[in-house]
Amino acid sequence: MQKVCEFLKAAETYYLATAEGDQPRVRPFGTANIFEDRLYIQTGRSKSVSKQIAANPKVEICAFRNGTWLRVAGELVEDDRTEAKKAMLDAYPSLRAMYDENDGNTQVFYLKNAKATFSSFTAAPETVEF
Repeated sequence: MQKVCEFLKAAETYYLATAEGDQPRVRPFGTANIFEDRLYIQTGRSKSVSKQIAANPKVEICAFRNGTWLRVAGELVEDDRTEAKKAMLDAYPSLRAMYDENDGNTQVFYLKNAKATFSSFTAAPETVEF
């Protein structure tokens, strides 16, 4: 899980895929943080992605960096605790211009039943589950 988080942070931008009915939706994200031995991401409750995750928590993440790509499939679980939100916002202070752990909008999710696969054209795929 640590390697996955480090890769996502180094890539700076990754893409989160959700579903809206029968339509896939993909958008850029930039947050990844380990809190209490879980990999978390962050969004806002007012965004469409929040509603899509609530309707279907199965997601995929994809990132690319230096000839290696990472795909992570799993389920997102919301953690509504102030401590989890604060940990994310403390890790990404620039988000504090838009979010606060007590604003009712900030959402953090951790991945469960996740399977991460690192791939490249020059090495065999490596899989990590968490």
